[in-house]
Amino acid sequence: MSNTMLVAVGGFLGAMARFGMSKWISSRTKSAFPYGTFAVNLIGSFLLGLIIGSQMGENATLFFGTGFMGAFTTFSTFKVENIIFYRNKERKIMFWYLGLSYILGVFVAFVGFTLGSTS
Repeated sequence: MSNTMLVAVGGFLGAMARFGMSKWISSRTKSAFPYGTFAVNLIGSFLLGLIIGSQMGENATLFFGTGFMGAFTTFSTFKVENIIFYRNKERKIMFWYLGLSYILGVFVAFVGFTLGSTS
């Protein structure tokens, strides 16, 4: 399978997984905090760290890392949600969301990378 097809198929599956998981989580929380996007991005950060740390090989990395995780995580939705918090003057939620997302995202990616490197 070509590199482009690996990324495309992985991306399709990742986008579908993100949509389903984000909607499922959001439907179970009644809060202004976007738990669906937050959870998907943290899970994706951990898994991408694990994938890269484990050095799976080029095809697996293209499929799972670039394709699936690239579409599973959602940086653009994260940014738009923060803009909406800002415009709605929900600064406390915005700062918590930004801080937790960046700090925990880097932390879980590091944990995933470390676990992947040791296996």
